[in-house]
Amino acid sequence: MEEAQRAAIDEMKREIHQWFDQLEKQDGADVIKRTKLQVGVSDYALMDCTAEPIQIVDHDLGFGWPDEKDEQPDPHALFTIEQTQMLVKPQLAEVIGERLELLAASPVTDYRFTFCGKFRAVESVFELTLVEYVNEAKKQELLGHIQTYVAQKLDAGKYPTKPLETFFLVRHLLSEQLFPQLDGEWIVAKFEKILELNKSRKEPLQEHRSYIIMTLKAWVENQLLPPYFTIEEGEDGRKQYKLKSEAAAESVQPGLITLLLYAAVAILRFEPSYSKSRGLSFIDCARQLGSAKATQLLEEGSGAYPKEDSDYNDAFVHCKANDVFSTITIVIKQEEQQSYGRAVSFIIRLLQQGFPKSYKIKLKSSEKQYLPLKGLAKSDTHRFFANALAFDELHPQLEQYAREAMEEFEWYGDAEDEKSCMPGSYAVFGLGLADLRYFSLVEQYMKLVDVEHQSVQNKFTAEFAARYGVNADSIATLVVCMLHSTEELKLKIKPAFEEEGNLALLLEQVAGLQDYEVEHLIYLIWGGTDKLKAAARKTKDTRQPLMEQLLQAAY
Repeated sequence: MEEAQRAAIDEMKREIHQWFDQLEKQDGADVIKRTKLQVGVSDYALMDCTAEPIQIVDHDLGFGWPDEKDEQPDPHALFTIEQTQMLVKPQLAEVIGERLELLAASPVTDYRFTFCGKFRAVESVFELTLVEYVNEAKKQELLGHIQTYVAQKLDAGKYPTKPLETFFLVRHLLSEQLFPQLDGEWIVAKFEKILELNKSRKEPLQEHRSYIIMTLKAWVENQLLPPYFTIEEGEDGRKQYKLKSEAAAESVQPGLITLLLYAAVAILRFEPSYSKSRGLSFIDCARQLGSAKATQLLEEGSGAYPKEDSDYNDAFVHCKANDVFSTITIVIKQEEQQSYGRAVSFIIRLLQQGFPKSYKIKLKSSEKQYLPLKGLAKSDTHRFFANALAFDELHPQLEQYAREAMEEFEWYGDAEDEKSCMPGSYAVFGLGLADLRYFSLVEQYMKLVDVEHQSVQNKFTAEFAARYGVNADSIATLVVCMLHSTEELKLKIKPAFEEEGNLALLLEQVAGLQDYEVEHLIYLIWGGTDKLKAAARKTKDTRQPLMEQLLQAAY
């Protein structure tokens, strides 16, 4: 071995010792006191030898798009890939193993520890696992804690559990290091019991569910699928899975397919709309692996809802729901109030049971009504609600639907880009333009709108202002609409707002708003603060101080 190579290895060893010296100073005792499902804190380190100076971090750096220099051979590198594996790795592994043994009883390290290295070799930059360390004593201790927790808190449990416990338990149950033979049916039963115990508390329930789904996704993509599929990235950035061989598929345990499909359905039912493609790809992978249930899911849905709530048929209407595709098919047999009323009731029941809110309607109807707002998608979902809004008697029921459907960061599945709109949009817009009684509904809707990804509220706000004008009845709701519209909104309301009574009402509405919110309102009404200043200078009557107060609220 050359002197330069020895010096490089010595430098790596020094960095490893210094890193462990710092690790030993940490106190993990308080951390693991939170739950017995955690027996140590740190479980990963990566030494980046391509950096100057060498860096050791406790997370995977990831390669992403490599730099051009990383893709090219480096004839000046001190080691080839083979030398790194044969000469460097054994020496570093010995040092790392010794330091980990010294921490065997310490809470700063978990029951297992992975130490990797990133190296620049003659051929390329590559990553290499240096040590896979398992502390058998801690492992057995953890398995005992898991068994006790499952028996006492889940199997015999009657009370809500802690999200932190679910965070760790889900990872443990899916760990092949702890459970070499995963029992999919048993694991799914434990996940369902967690959700059952926590169903009475909405926010904690969502936290428990998010930990389950997040961990399942990582397990499916990083552990379950790679042995059976070649994985490529499509032009849209989504992963594409192609089965390696039919023979390989036959070796997959049924329990693993159960977990795969459970993950898929959970994503489709509870994740935002942009995650739906991942759920569908998981189902397709299960289909390629020979799962008959996967085909059933694609054709009929998950079966998570009672038959009468997912497939309703009578003389007036036929409604059928598929939560896998987030689709509700509605056949209107008679163009009457009863038909639409029963269809709206069908949708409300589904949403109350957790049906994906980013759904779309496939409508078979002879009526083709749309809301009087240009720029909305001419979709079946839009048409259904416009048809239903034609029946005044259904308006209270449509309000109930809208309040159930509205959800931030969710969008109807058949409106994209500039026509994207939050579930409930068509009902809210129609009701808001029909009667003052629904102004509070409009305000609730607007406060949920994600302005960065939706702009159709501009169309409604402009029509709202034109229909109701600016007055004591409309101004509060109009201000909320403007606050949640984009700067592209075009309004012709400046003369109305320059009336003294309306200026006073506007000042009441901006009380308590942030300065940038007031500035946004001024922009939409006057075209900006400079134009309002000019208007105030020209105004010599009692309106001038009101305009000046409005300007002060914007700074």
